[in-house]
Amino acid sequence: MSFDATVLTLYPDMFPGTLGQALAGKAHARGDWTLQTVQIRDFATDKHRSVDDTPAGGGAGMVMRADIVAAALDASAGPDDPRPRLLMSPRGGPLTQDRVRDLAAGPGAVIVCGRFEGVDQRVIEARDLEEVSIGDYVLSGGEVAAQVLLDAVIRLLPGVMGNATSGDSESFEDGLLEHPHYTRPPEWEGRAIPDVLTSGNHAKIEAWRREKAEKLTRERRPDLLARTDRGEGA
Repeated sequence: MSFDATVLTLYPDMFPGTLGQALAGKAHARGDWTLQTVQIRDFATDKHRSVDDTPAGGGAGMVMRADIVAAALDASAGPDDPRPRLLMSPRGGPLTQDRVRDLAAGPGAVIVCGRFEGVDQRVIEARDLEEVSIGDYVLSGGEVAAQVLLDAVIRLLPGVMGNATSGDSESFEDGLLEHPHYTRPPEWEGRAIPDVLTSGNHAKIEAWRREKAEKLTRERRPDLLARTDRGEGA
């Protein structure tokens, strides 16, 4: 079963973008995942193909119209479509590795890429859109965010990474940032690979990696530790 993605956007030419390269591109060529883009503007009803209007109550910018977005959604995913409906939005819940794993285990996703000041709240509620954020900053639109989400999901699909265990120790997989990595040459610009990593003692190597991962997480992302049982005493 493939992961089927449908992306609703005003800029379909932005896809597949980076998703057409490297692991994601190879997986797409194999049929591990599919991508359909839908031009939201095709569902406009006036001669200017307008998809937005001024915000109710006044203010700067424009808002994507509920009726236009709903028409695009209804044509792309029927009421029996089991795929979650996502809206890439800076006010959404943060995209986490847990959510990525959930999506990768499912049938796919319908992703709406917002533009302008946002999307009319009524269509968010009426079509049960889950707002998802990739970070505490604002982009020009949801297209780049959608590609980030899809890249994170696609790499977890069976067979995409080749080695099924290659992602097990990556950042966020166990609630920690990933430990430092080293490779040849053994010494570079006076900096040597830590002796423990060349000792052959796998128990000590694993303990070192765990210690470094916890130290990095405590220094850079203490909020991640606060979500686990480690706390400050880890």
